[in-house]
Amino acid sequence: MKRIFTSIAVATLLSVTSLSAKEVINKPTPEIMELIVKNKLEQVDYSYVKKAVGIGNRGATEAILIDARPEGKYIKGTIPSSLNITDSKFADNYKQIENLDKSKELIVFCAGYTCEKSPIVAKMLKDKGHKNVKIYSGGEPEWASKNYIEIGTAVMKSYLENNSALLVDARPHVKFMKETILGSISVVDTKADELMGRFPSNKDEKIVTFCEGYSCEKSNILAAKLIENGYKNVYVYAGGVPEWKKENLPTTLGAKKVEDKPKEQKKEFTNNGVKLGSDEGTVDGEWLKALIIENKVPEYIQIVNVLSPKDYEKGHIAGSINIQADKLKPQELFEKLPKDKTVIFHCSAGSRSLEAWTDLKKAGIDVSEILYFDANIVCDGKTCEIEVNEPLE
Repeated sequence: MKRIFTSIAVATLLSVTSLSAKEVINKPTPEIMELIVKNKLEQVDYSYVKKAVGIGNRGATEAILIDARPEGKYIKGTIPSSLNITDSKFADNYKQIENLDKSKELIVFCAGYTCEKSPIVAKMLKDKGHKNVKIYSGGEPEWASKNYIEIGTAVMKSYLENNSALLVDARPHVKFMKETILGSISVVDTKADELMGRFPSNKDEKIVTFCEGYSCEKSNILAAKLIENGYKNVYVYAGGVPEWKKENLPTTLGAKKVEDKPKEQKKEFTNNGVKLGSDEGTVDGEWLKALIIENKVPEYIQIVNVLSPKDYEKGHIAGSINIQADKLKPQELFEKLPKDKTVIFHCSAGSRSLEAWTDLKKAGIDVSEILYFDANIVCDGKTCEIEVNEPLE
């Protein structure tokens, strides 16, 4: 299959895109607002959530933060101290807080103003008897644009293997000398001001802080100090050394050595010629966006909108079809997909499309020509604003 765009052509197309969704969408869509009003949910803003998060370690927050996005999104980055409770896995996820005092404040968020998962999960929590449930509609995207975020072990491991972040142990230096995560440096939170010169001069460099686990506040304090000093890509690995060792990952004591074998070369295109993204299961977002903008999506690609028929009818990508994935079992969904094309799932913020793809993979279905589009998409008729989400790698 011929590749129908060169990198130069793609760059040219991207230069003529209209105002991005990030600049336009700064309040819930009418459909999401309808859910918020119908279920009598109070909305809160970034300042409110920042105050509730406080230092940011678990157990020290004024409220319980609930990330309603799929697990794959959650582990890539979330608001500090958050728990992951999704609508599709609610019964299992809810066990984390089933014994919680029903008067405790819960703040639910997802992938921003176009994401409907937060009001859906908030309603489910209210149905369980929780009396103080609020919605943070700006969600993870707004928080990440203003503050540090929390990552899981898989992401931390990726950063180490790819040498793509500065890893910083915020524990006392004596702890660091005894054992720490391989490749990290020591900057104790209490000496952050005097040791700030140890950090990169480039404020865009990725920095990950960690300490002694979820209840340890030192990594959060150091991360906040870095944000105050102008660093823009700051993360906290909340699990810290305990979680890292639990997974038998490499420490300075040599619990497990990093293998020197060369990394497996990733495919650039599927067999049909669709350009792959760097994250597993994704299409290259900018590549597909360029095709959509120019109305040149090839016939061997079928874009599938996995949202409800109501959302699809309001607006959708030209040429896409609608299959509401969350109403179907994996095999039922697979049977509805065209078998002679590369299928690309999309939704409004990347969450439901990721869930659809993940469910198919977990069911043992061949997903080599089934991908998902990780992007924020807002459509009015067949005119769509598309903002591609940043990949993990």
